[in-house]
Amino acid sequence: MSKQTKTNGSLALERNNVIVIEAAPKQEAEKLRVAAYCRVSSNSTDQLNSFMAQLNYYTALIASKENWTLADLYADEGITGTSAEKRPDFQRLLADCRRGRVDKVLVKSVSRFARNARDCLTTIRELKSIGVGVCFEEQHIDTSNMSGELLTAVFAAMSQKESQNISSHMRWSYRRRMQSGQFITCSAPFGYRLSKDRKLVINEPEAEVVRMIFAQYLSGQSKDDIAEYVSTLGMQTREGNTQWGHKAISYILSNERYVGDSLLQKKYTTDTLPFKQMVNRGEKEQYFVPQSHPAIIDRETFDAVAELLGRRTFTMPQRESSPLAMKVFCGICGNSYRRAVCGQKTYWVCRQHYRDKDRCPSGRIPEEEIYAAFLRVYHKLRLHGGPILKQMNADLQSVRERRMLWSLDIVSLNQKIADLSDQDRMLADMNKCGLVDPDIFISQSNELARQLRAAKQKKEQLLADGDDDTLPRTRELLETLETLPEFLPAFDGEIFTDLVERITAEGDGTLRFRLKNGLELTETTERSVR
Repeated sequence: MSKQTKTNGSLALERNNVIVIEAAPKQEAEKLRVAAYCRVSSNSTDQLNSFMAQLNYYTALIASKENWTLADLYADEGITGTSAEKRPDFQRLLADCRRGRVDKVLVKSVSRFARNARDCLTTIRELKSIGVGVCFEEQHIDTSNMSGELLTAVFAAMSQKESQNISSHMRWSYRRRMQSGQFITCSAPFGYRLSKDRKLVINEPEAEVVRMIFAQYLSGQSKDDIAEYVSTLGMQTREGNTQWGHKAISYILSNERYVGDSLLQKKYTTDTLPFKQMVNRGEKEQYFVPQSHPAIIDRETFDAVAELLGRRTFTMPQRESSPLAMKVFCGICGNSYRRAVCGQKTYWVCRQHYRDKDRCPSGRIPEEEIYAAFLRVYHKLRLHGGPILKQMNADLQSVRERRMLWSLDIVSLNQKIADLSDQDRMLADMNKCGLVDPDIFISQSNELARQLRAAKQKKEQLLADGDDDTLPRTRELLETLETLPEFLPAFDGEIFTDLVERITAEGDGTLRFRLKNGLELTETTERSVR
């Protein structure tokens, strides 16, 4: 008995017994949320079939893995791979990864993922930092492994080199055609159209407008006045705008195409990624082709306009920039206000009213009245703005959270996306078992894919609309206001620019100041005669 007691008591302490705490039972591993990204390089029918084949392949592959679950399928059709910004579904994939919706991404090859080594590695590193791995099937690369990133850099560099070679070949082809005089233009300037054999032919209704522009400029009219008149004709610019501006008139008056000549390679594309189009200021050769197509303007008229353009440009006085420039807008017609000096006094007047008083009844406003109105707004903001903006900030935060969590539109779209995904998986299973005619399968797959893309794009648009910048701009305005002086004795252009986004001049003499966060405050002012 004594021996037993010793063993269980003090003797046990001498032996330094270790108590083993059993490990917690292992939980069943959660399934990996796997997404697939597909991309084809053109919009042709063959490439579209390849696109659908990739979608069907990845749907079946992910479904065959017990520990995988399909997160989503992302696909860009017929969009360049050299720039990630031009691939909307690629951007949607990255956004979902950042939101924690994806654990692994499947891609056929590095060239499908990116053809720009810098973008490729930047994206892979970002995804790896948030726990998302990318698997490239053709290269047998998994970026979850430490050695994967180095191999990815090699393959991405190869893909980038391939894109650069293709671009280089295209530029070489363009240059050869320019040198031989065979390359004229990819698009016809205003006043012309392209014939079936890619030649410039005169578009007579537009050509009449071109002749009128040259004639009015020689008669002494300004470019702004000409642009305003052309806008009333309903003619569209080559960009599709019916509202003509100073720049469009300048381009026509200085374009040698209207006299029948062609100056080629006015712009060029850079040799390295990212490819950018630059104005050729002597960096590259240019090619002049005289009498390459029918002329709309005779050479004497064109030379006279060129001389007048040079003379007006040389004598144009330098305008003093004002903090009110492109900040004041007419509440009646919507045009911006311009600065005008009458005697010794400076006014701001609606551009439409300035051209024709009958087209806009808005009167001119003395500049000092605008300055005085801003000072009153500033002192109200400095005295009462802090509590108002803080409450506005709290309300915006609350509304944003409720909208994102309980939006019926988002809930409905999530359900629709889930239903369409179930239908797509069921159709793939039926096709695998031979229960669906191949033509019907392709047709139904295309339709489901179209509906899925539309639903996901609508959801992304709703989420993007919910993430407006009013909240951060309100915070920024609060911080700016706290750093400004309590009393402002005179108008300060820098402070005005920091606080005010625009001013709307109403017809009753009211000035509506819109602050940087969208909050609007009104002040009245006395106007001079119209």
